[in-house]
Amino acid sequence: MFSTFLTEFGKYLIMLKTMFSRPENFKMYWKEFISQCYEIGFGALPIVLIISIFLGAVTTVQTAYQLVSPLIPLTTIAQIVRDSILLELSPTVLSIVLAGVVGSKVASELGNMRVSEQIDALEIMGINPYSYLVFPKIAASFIMMPILVMISCIVGIWGGRVAGDFSGIISPNVFDRGLRMGFSSFNVVFAMIKAYTFAFLISSISAYYGYHVRGGSLEIGRASTKAVVTSCITILIADYILAAVLL
Repeated sequence: MFSTFLTEFGKYLIMLKTMFSRPENFKMYWKEFISQCYEIGFGALPIVLIISIFLGAVTTVQTAYQLVSPLIPLTTIAQIVRDSILLELSPTVLSIVLAGVVGSKVASELGNMRVSEQIDALEIMGINPYSYLVFPKIAASFIMMPILVMISCIVGIWGGRVAGDFSGIISPNVFDRGLRMGFSSFNVVFAMIKAYTFAFLISSISAYYGYHVRGGSLEIGRASTKAVVTSCITILIADYILAAVLL
């Protein structure tokens, strides 16, 4: 089992090394990159907005439910919501969701191209399939996913503010005052570090499993499942490592 892991990890590193090559046609690569940015960014935006709003709302309600002591100021609710969204909920939870949305798409797309022999056709024409198919997906994810995480942070905090106002837990003025209290800009930096790390893991792992599919449509489904599961596990491991090292 360990030897199998080393073999797979070696193939993964070779894929990452091979995709960095000089483009045969820059315009063709640029067109593919823009297409992937649009599909990853705008394709996942609706689910990002919905999840972020309810993450912030639920965090506000549950925090207020636990802080029952009259000695604790209401501004503490806004501080907890802010830090929870920035440090964990938006970067990690959203990345796990994106692993299912974006990761399965990348794996199934490459898997379908492998099964239908489109990748073999690119190799015959002298085009490096790693740099033409894999690199634009990883680069697009590296750019769009952190943007989605930042949008999620903003929308999540706004959702918590709206939920606190509608439920009568905390007024908008008190919530805004709590957001400004004890704010650390490093929390935003930490969220972006996690976003870039998770974006690379999701896109590269999904691309690896999709590219190395062998068989038919059944294997494409299995590869997509493996890509999502492996991405989620590596996200959780990387989340712990980053928190232990940087916090």
